[in-house]
Amino acid sequence: MLTLNDVQAGYGRTTILHGINVEVQKGEVVTIVGANGAGKTTTLRSIAGLVRPTSGSITFEGEPIGKLSPHEVVARGITLIPEGRQLFPFMSVRDNLRMGAYTPQARARMSATMDEVMDLFPRVREKLEQHAGSLSGGEQQMVAIARGLMARPKLLMFDEPSLGLAPIIVAQVFDVVEKIVATGVTVLIVEQNVFRTLNIADRGYVLENGEIVMTDSGQALLRDDHVRRAYLGI
Repeated sequence: MLTLNDVQAGYGRTTILHGINVEVQKGEVVTIVGANGAGKTTTLRSIAGLVRPTSGSITFEGEPIGKLSPHEVVARGITLIPEGRQLFPFMSVRDNLRMGAYTPQARARMSATMDEVMDLFPRVREKLEQHAGSLSGGEQQMVAIARGLMARPKLLMFDEPSLGLAPIIVAQVFDVVEKIVATGVTVLIVEQNVFRTLNIADRGYVLENGEIVMTDSGQALLRDDHVRRAYLGI
C-alpha cells in the first residue's frame, strides 16, 4: 500500500533521514519507534507532503506521491493527525470536524461520515457546539482523531497521539486506534509509549539517527533486548 524506498529528507541543509525503507500493507498497524530527534516526525511529514524528499521515492497504492502537495496527498487517501492536535481553538468542535472534510469526495459524504465518526466518539458528540479550545487535552485529542477520519482516509497516520495525556486517557486513545483499524483503515503510528504501540502493531521499525536499524513484528520487537533496554527501560 505504502512504500518508502531509500528516502532521504530534511530541512534546509540539514539531512534528517538517511535513505530509509518502510513498507505498510493494507489493513496493518505499523509503528515507527525511536528516540527524540531520530526522524520519526520527519518521516510522517515526508509522506504527508509537508517535507519534500531530496532523494528516494514514496509510493502509495502503486503511484508516486513524493512530489505531491499536502492537499493532493490527502486527496489520495492519506491523513496525518499531527503532534499537539493543532485544532482551531476558537471554532466549534463541529466546525473543526468539518475542516477535515475539505476534499470534494469527503464533502460529498460529510453528513454520513459525521454520523459514523460520532458513533466512535460519543463524548465528542456531546461537545459539538463548544469551542475546541475549551476542551480538556484528552477531549481535544479525540477531536483531532475525529477530524482526521472526516477525510475518509485509507491510511491514517498518528504523530505522538498520547503526548501529555493522563494514563487513563492514553488507554482510551489506543482503544480508539484499534476500533479504527477494525473499520478497515490502515494505521501508521509514531508514539512515545513504545510498549502500548508495539502491543497493537503488526510490524514495527526502529529508527535511530535517521536510519532504520531494525524491523520485525510488534511482539518480536517487544522481546528484543536492544528495544527493551533503549525504549522500555528494562
